Amino acid sequence: MSLVLPEEIVVERFLPTLRVELARDLSGRGLTQSEIAEQLGVTQAAVSNYLSGEPEVEERFTGDERFRRTVERIGASLADGSMDGYEALAETLELVRAFEDRGPICAVHEEEMPALQGLGCDLCVRGADEALSEERRVLANVREATRQLQDIPGAAAFLPSVGTNVGMALPEPADPTDVAAVPGRVIAVRGRVMVPANPEFGASEHVAGALLAAAARDPTVRGALNVATDDRLLDAAREAGHEPLEIDAEGEEGRDRFAAGFAERGTVPAVVYHRGAYGVEPVTYVFGTSAVDAVERLAELVALAAGAE
Repeated sequence: MSLVLPEEIVVERFLPTLRVELARDLSGRGLTQSEIAEQLGVTQAAVSNYLSGEPEVEERFTGDERFRRTVERIGASLADGSMDGYEALAETLELVRAFEDRGPICAVHEEEMPALQGLGCDLCVRGADEALSEERRVLANVREATRQLQDIPGAAAFLPSVGTNVGMALPEPADPTDVAAVPGRVIAVRGRVMVPANPEFGASEHVAGALLAAAARDPTVRGALNVATDDRLLDAAREAGHEPLEIDAEGEEGRDRFAAGFAERGTVPAVVYHRGAYGVEPVTYVFGTSAVDAVERLAELVALAAGAE
C-alpha cells in the first residue's frame, strides 16, 4: 500500500507549479530574474529555469480557473507593491484549502494513493469520521460483491445485453450520490463477467433508484443488482421462497414504480422484475442487506436454475 500525505502533493506538485506560473507572470510584468527570485524566495538560477527551461508543471492546477485567477492577482499585486509576502501566503493557503476540498489536489492525491479512489474523499477538510468510514465500508462491500459475481458459474448468461450493475446504499440514502456502484456497468464478454472499474458513489441510475425506493420502505435493504428477466430465475426464486414482484417497465420514474410496488406488497421482496417494453430490456432486480448479500442471493438462484435444467 502506498501512503502519501496530502501535504506531499502540496509541497512536491502544487508549490513548484505555482512558483513556475508566478515567475512567468512576474516576468511578463517586467520584473527582472533577480527581483522575481527575491519575491518567490528561490535562487536566480531557479527562476532562469522557470522562464527558459522546461520545468514540470501539473496541468490539473494550471488548467483550473481559480489557480489562474490567483496567480494573476498575486502577480499583479507583487509587481505594483500592493501585496506583501504575508498577504501572498494567505492567498496561496486559501487556494490550497479550496483545492483540498474535493478539488485538483484531491485528484492528484487519488492518483498517487489509489486506496482513495472513488471515496469522494474530503479527509483534508473534514478529518476521519464515522461517515467517511461508512463510505469506505460500502465501497469495499461493492468491490467484494463484484468479485463474487465474477465467480458465479453461469452468471454471465443472465446479464442484460446493456450490462448490469451492483450497488449498495449508505444508511438513510437521500439521492443517487449515496449509492455506490460500478461506473460503466458490468458486462458479459465471451461467457465471463467483466468489471470495468472500481465502484464509486453516484455511478448508477437504475440500481440507485431501486435502492432508494427499497431503503425508504425497509432501511435494512441496502444492496441490489440487476440481471436479465429470465423465467428460470423467477422459478428459482419461488423455489427458494422468494415470491417475485412484477412492476411496470415504463410509466412513472423508475424509483416511483418500485415504491408503488413495495407499498402494494407491504415489504421489499428479494426479487423484483419487469417484462420490458418497446426499447426497454426486461430486467430483474435482486435485493439484499448489502451488495454481497444480493450477489450471494443471485448465486443461489443461478444454482437452482441450473439444477432444474
